[in-house]
Parts: sequence; structure tokens; C-alpha cells
Amino acid sequence: MSLLSLLTVLLVEHLRPLPYRRFVQEPLARLADFLESRLNAGEQRQGVLAWCVGVGGLIATAATISALLSGTSPLLGWLWDVFILYLAMGFRHFRERCKAVLLALRRGEAAHAAGLLAAWQGGAAASQRPADLARLTIEATLAASHRHLFAVLVWFILLPGPCGAVLYRASACFAEAWGRRQDAEFGDFGSFAQRSFAIIDWLPARFTAAAFAIVGNFEDAVYCWRSQTDRLSDDGLGIVLASGAGALGVRLEMLVNRTHAISERVVLGIGEEADVDFIESAVGLVWRALVLWALLLLLLGLAGLVGV
Repeated sequence: MSLLSLLTVLLVEHLRPLPYRRFVQEPLARLADFLESRLNAGEQRQGVLAWCVGVGGLIATAATISALLSGTSPLLGWLWDVFILYLAMGFRHFRERCKAVLLALRRGEAAHAAGLLAAWQGGAAASQRPADLARLTIEATLAASHRHLFAVLVWFILLPGPCGAVLYRASACFAEAWGRRQDAEFGDFGSFAQRSFAIIDWLPARFTAAAFAIVGNFEDAVYCWRSQTDRLSDDGLGIVLASGAGALGVRLEMLVNRTHAISERVVLGIGEEADVDFIESAVGLVWRALVLWALLLLLLGLAGLVGV
């Protein structure tokens, strides 16, 4: 059923792309702001309570509806699970953004590509140099494929019904909303959301990195994974980018741990400087990894049938 659910979501996304920001990102951000405004007193325990209410409440709601619909009709229950997976993934939205940046760079419109990339990433582009834009686009593509496809799929498989997909998407949004704030008034409220998401993302990140290694340059991907990620500020996303860079044979970058307000960037991957062709290679790497996942799900499904 997991393979059928995945294929159904990919087909629906192709026919009816989800306005991800409008229907997923903004509602979750408003929920995070609401909980923070009601519960934040600057201490970690309030952050734990808010996270449990927000994430736990969404999971309980999705699971209850799934159980009720499944009790009425297994088909209705499955359709609800597929709908939640469709909301939680939203990968086509980011794939289209990558395509738009790629086309702009192909036409030599670096300023337009920088604007598209800034809109995608939510901040002004630091450079209009084509190589820098290509590198940032590759990093965003690999990161989006993990956060909006492979990681959601891992948790969808691990937990029953829609619970895993809701857990990952909600915890990711809450970590983004609360985990990065450092102002004194906000206090330690967001630390639990950030730590819990790091735990939740630990296993999916390694699955994604392994998939990139298998369908790309395995030796270089594993080398970069093992040797270049010990100083990174985001270990989960770091190993995804390191493995992807090694699999592609391209050099990327990522922020290392911040100390005393000093930020450094570490080079990930080995090989050539990024260019437009590497963007297409990154998209191809993601698709090959997706095919690998589909084959694994098919084998698991066949094994389940044989077991029965």
C-alpha cells in the first residue's frame, strides 16, 4: 500500500500541484505563532507543552479521522492517508522552482535567477555569480528532496496511517518557527522543538544520504558523508548535502556551528565547481533515488504477500 500511496500522490501532484505555502506552510506557521503567543513564558517547559499540543494534536486528529474512515470503508481510510501524504510532501512545488531557476540560468538571466532563488529561499541572494547561483540551487534541490519527499516517506512507512507524515511535517515547521530564534524575550521556548526535530530527522537523513550514494558515485558519497559533516550546524541536512555532493562530484557549502556570533562555511563534496549542468544532474539524482525507493517498496510489498 505504501508504494501505491506514493505513486498516487506523485500522479496527483503532477495533475494538480499543491499550493504548498498557502495550504500547509502558512497554516502551520499561524498555529505555531498562536501557541507561542499563548504559552511562551521564556522557559523550555512551555516549549515542550506547546510542541506536544501542536504536533500531538495534529497527529491525534489525523489518526482519529483515519480510523473513523477506515471503519466505514478501507478505501476511504486509504484515500485519507493519501491526502495527508499529499499535503505533507509538496515536492512538485519545489521541483518547479528549481526548474525556473535552471531555465533562467540557461538563458543567461543571472539577476532573474537570483530573484527566483531568493523567493524560494526566503531571503536576498548574496551573489549573482552563475556558479554561486547554481551551487545554491543544487543545495536547495537536495535539501527539498529530503525534507519534502524522502523524509516524509520514511515516517509515513514507519508509523501507521498518516501519523508519520504529520509528525515529520509539523515538527519541521515548528522547529523552523521556534528553533532559530535567539532573542531574549523568546527565551528557551524553542529549544525542545529544535532538538526533537533533530531526533526525528536522524534516521530519514541517513536513508536519504544512503539512497544518493547508491544511485550516484558511491565511494565519493560515502567519503564525503564520513569526513565532512562533523562540524556542521545541522547534522541531518549536512549528511544529505555531503552525500549528494559526493554522488554528483560537485563542491557545495554549508554553515558550520556558530560560536561567538561567527559563522563559517565548510566545503562539502569533491570535484568541480557547480554550474548549470550540475543542477540537471542533481534533479536526475533525486529521480533515481525515488526510483530506488519505489523498487524497495515493491520488494517489501511482494515480501509481505509471500509472507501471507
